[in-house]
Amino acid sequence: MFLLYNALTLLLSPLLLLALGAALLRTKYRCRVPARLGFGLHEKLQGKAGTNTVWVHALSVGEVTSAQPLLRGLRAALPEARLVLSVGTRSGEQVAREQLADYCDVILAAPYDLYPVISHFIRRIKPRVFILVETDFWPNWLHVSARRGIPTYLVNGRISAASFTKYQRFAYFFAPMFRCFSGLCMQTKADAANMEKLGLDPKRIHTLGNLKFDVAGPAADSSGTSDPDKTKKMRQEYGFDPAAPLFICGSTHKGEEELLLPAYAAILKEAPQWQLLLAPRQVERAESIALMAAQHGLQFRRRSLAGADGNNGPVLLLDTLGELAGCYAMADLACIGGSLVPFGGHNPVEAVAVGVATCFGPHMDDFSEIAAELVACGGALQMEKGSLAIVEKELRHLMLHEEERRRMAQAAAAWLEGRRGVIKRHLDLIMPHFQ
Repeated sequence: MFLLYNALTLLLSPLLLLALGAALLRTKYRCRVPARLGFGLHEKLQGKAGTNTVWVHALSVGEVTSAQPLLRGLRAALPEARLVLSVGTRSGEQVAREQLADYCDVILAAPYDLYPVISHFIRRIKPRVFILVETDFWPNWLHVSARRGIPTYLVNGRISAASFTKYQRFAYFFAPMFRCFSGLCMQTKADAANMEKLGLDPKRIHTLGNLKFDVAGPAADSSGTSDPDKTKKMRQEYGFDPAAPLFICGSTHKGEEELLLPAYAAILKEAPQWQLLLAPRQVERAESIALMAAQHGLQFRRRSLAGADGNNGPVLLLDTLGELAGCYAMADLACIGGSLVPFGGHNPVEAVAVGVATCFGPHMDDFSEIAAELVACGGALQMEKGSLAIVEKELRHLMLHEEERRRMAQAAAAWLEGRRGVIKRHLDLIMPHFQ
């Protein structure tokens, strides 16, 4: 498979060169293309030498956020080691530099999966262990690492229904890649079972849970209970009234604002004290969302204009990257995006981990096991369908009943407590390579 992959890469090299040339003409890619080819890598690694190097790779913003607790654990367990983090996207790299610089010695643009490029990166970095967070599987990267005897781990692994169908259909391509991993650390038992169905060695498959189970937000203590003083300070920093309740709609997709905004506007007639923070998954949609909000009598202020005069008020559009996870800690109620429309949903753990009553729509396919467990224990509410009538009804009930929100948050905290220790379970696998 690897020979075929590289033969096709060689055959398509003229097209690849054209694509790289086109990327160099675009300002936002101009700096990253040479870096992803390995230019300047030696200089970036200078002064960061170490016999114990852990190379962690995260695709984009979501994976960077997932990697944070693991990197924190690695830094505590290996204080003298060199931690190298590579990131696939420009936005992800930006968030990594803003949030993970305290844990990482080097942050790099990820290499292109070209055999000489991958070989150059591995030869320069000399990783003792390579860790891939969640996704972004590349044949050469994994094959060269395995061939050179580098222990390679997938962490926070998950398989959506659509991905599993693809992996099965093209098993001749994907199975050899997955066999390159020394360990496949999956989030749920269902994810682990799917890996076994692909014919992989069960001894290499581990169900360790979601890395975000060990998250403790800045406005919550270790049990997920909100700290009122920290919550008040955070709300003031974001221009909210610290005494009024806050509703967060996180990682929303096209089609969801059409449900959430009119529902919120209608509920304000009964509960005018409620504030709203809406964070679209794609920040470039901010302008169209602001126009939509105006049609419902809502005037969004923009987080990207935080320094502007009068940037205070009850409705905030979070049109920046990497801030949403930290914002959940100041919420009273959260709705998880990607679930009211058939997108597969997003991870609800970020919200429940900081003691927030959480709801989501019917389309939680990508996190089905976590969603089902939360609903079963009473720690979250799942709407039966993504319609305006249902969304408005369920949100109204939660906004008007504080005791119900408190009960949900307590149930979720108890559920989460039994699942903590994910970082330790990962370190138990990784640390023997440094002894």
